[in-house]
Amino acid sequence: MTEALIRYLETIVVHAPTWGLLLIVLFMTIESSFIPFPSEVVMIPAGFIAARGGLTFGDPQADAAAAVVAGTVGSLIGAYINYYLSSWVGVPFLERYGKYFFLPPPKLHRAEQVFRQYGAGATFVCRLLPAIRQLISIPAGVSRMPLRTFTLWTGLGAGIWVTVLTIIGYSLGVHTAEMSYADLVHTGKDVVSEHSRWLIPALLLGFAGYVYVSKKIMATTAPASPAVRE
Repeated sequence: MTEALIRYLETIVVHAPTWGLLLIVLFMTIESSFIPFPSEVVMIPAGFIAARGGLTFGDPQADAAAAVVAGTVGSLIGAYINYYLSSWVGVPFLERYGKYFFLPPPKLHRAEQVFRQYGAGATFVCRLLPAIRQLISIPAGVSRMPLRTFTLWTGLGAGIWVTVLTIIGYSLGVHTAEMSYADLVHTGKDVVSEHSRWLIPALLLGFAGYVYVSKKIMATTAPASPAVRE
């Protein structure tokens, strides 16, 4: 599937200066919804093209920042599609017909299990995990997780992932000569695999620290119980 996508996207990358940001939003929306494909084939080349000043603004740093924003927005739109559709159709429909939307029952049940175990934090952490990135929005929608909470953690997780991929592509654009689209994607994926050993644990540790500090703050700022009059 990845190779087919590479060949397809390679034919439209010539339109990056004009339509690049809109294409990033479009393909990351698709990537984040019921039709999953590797986000590496979108964001790593986006970072590479940005480093060469080949996107909308013609300035490497501005193009890279815009690519991150576009990728995050696309990821959120795709996540909203999953969230609202799953909240509308419910689990029985997904169990019966999900296989026609690349969502067989084992994947659905796995996503539900992760969400039940980790709650809101799962929507953040799972945006960084390739096997379940797109699926975690489904149990969030079924359980009608508060939209603000869903948006916060989904946007944060997606933003971090998109930023990492864009930085990898940007670095390749700065430090390497011309590369084919396929070589660029595969080299970037190798970099992701090589550094995922410390990246994901570091983010998990940071999230755990945030939860701990938040609980401490809430505990110290909670209003005192009113005194009982005798």
